[in-house]
Amino acid sequence: MAEPHDLTALEQAAAIARGELTSVDLVEHCLRRVAALGDTVGAFVTVTPDLARQAARAADATPVEERGPLHGVPTAIKDLTLTAGVRTTFGSAAFADFVPPVDADVVRFIKAAGLVSLGKTTTSELGCSLYSEGLVAPPARNPWQLAYTAGGSSGGAAAAVAAGLVPIAQGSDGGGSLRIPASLCGLIGYKPSRGLVSGGPLGSGAFGLPTSGPLGRTVADVAALLDVMAVPVPGEPYLSPPAPPGGYLAAARRAEPGRLRIGRFTTPMLADEPVHPHCVAAVDRAAALLTAAGHEVVEVLPPLGPQAWPLFEIIWYVLALAPVPPHREAELLPLTQLLRARGATVSAGALAATLGELQAQVRLGASRTAGCDLLLCPTLATPQAPVGWFTADGDPAADFDRQRRFSPYCAIFNVTGDPSVSLPVGATTDGLPVGVLLTGRYGDDARLIATAAQLEHASDGWDRHPAIWRAVDSANVNGDGAGRSPS
Repeated sequence: MAEPHDLTALEQAAAIARGELTSVDLVEHCLRRVAALGDTVGAFVTVTPDLARQAARAADATPVEERGPLHGVPTAIKDLTLTAGVRTTFGSAAFADFVPPVDADVVRFIKAAGLVSLGKTTTSELGCSLYSEGLVAPPARNPWQLAYTAGGSSGGAAAAVAAGLVPIAQGSDGGGSLRIPASLCGLIGYKPSRGLVSGGPLGSGAFGLPTSGPLGRTVADVAALLDVMAVPVPGEPYLSPPAPPGGYLAAARRAEPGRLRIGRFTTPMLADEPVHPHCVAAVDRAAALLTAAGHEVVEVLPPLGPQAWPLFEIIWYVLALAPVPPHREAELLPLTQLLRARGATVSAGALAATLGELQAQVRLGASRTAGCDLLLCPTLATPQAPVGWFTADGDPAADFDRQRRFSPYCAIFNVTGDPSVSLPVGATTDGLPVGVLLTGRYGDDARLIATAAQLEHASDGWDRHPAIWRAVDSANVNGDGAGRSPS
């Protein structure tokens, strides 16, 4: 028999609208699952059951005519994102007791749309790594195989959605931080065009690389949450691209992007690294499905190559220099300390020159792919990685380089600002998810979402679940230790 967490986010909202479920029902259901499985998959740093119940009661009391497509649906907020009155650790022991006085804009929008947050999801320390294994929460594990990482820095969000703890979640992406966990966990992770989602009130810097975005099980759910997030805010440093008629959910439901020219490549961009055959096979499958849908898929050179890495590397070092209380610097992880130490040696002049050179390379890359409407490539160079694999030899420099080789595609599209989505098209021979990256032109999010939805239909859907999905009778969690972390 289907349980409430089997429903997509939009289906849950529809069940509420029909009176078959209440928001309180859904929140209690999801909180039971969080209690049973949350630590097992390392999904949450902080759970807020009392606030969630209060918000659910308010959602149920809202007049029907004031409700949006996701009203009353449970969700979660990444622990890098400010939440007023709720502990926000930024994934770090140095901020273990920090409680912000304000909500990030995106949190305000999520609340206003009637979604109900269950708490804060696990992230990497200061968003510095593509795995989520810190000191303030259990490591984020892949619900498909608990020995493997759920990725980062939105690893907890991916673990929560893939394990059926919430149907959809907010995350952020500064170098692949939504798309990497989505690929690992069999989900859809969407990085919007630069400026589409507000970074305010405090997070609009960082050279335009990071942005909030949605993570979910279906393209329609992801598009619906993007509609919630994509509210123009006065004073933002980047112009917000205009929304399509009817919003992004309408674009997903139409799934009619028109006939497109799609550039395909598998050559890594930030590292000279062999690509796993399963990652190439996923691109091949996506290309075949897109061709069958009537699109022209052509081989192209990647927009940038490994020569861009030293430039991106410098920017990443500087981004690690987020303000940290001086007396708590010693509580930072070795990787974070290394990045900050390197960032401290970068002069203002060197940073300005780096940004200028990187933009010049972006312009050259754009000219190479100017005839393409979309680009198709692997999300990752390797399908999966075990928990602890990046830090195994205790050398943070080797850790950082291993991350570059594992994920040599995603970060380029943070530099360009183009919209980019990881889609769970492929699988390994033992059934673990493998994602592909589909990237659109800047501001053309509607066409990218429509194409993603079209590919989802051609793939017969992607809303598939790991065994842990059924590991708990979530209506009768009995406190038998199901939520303990694996040894």
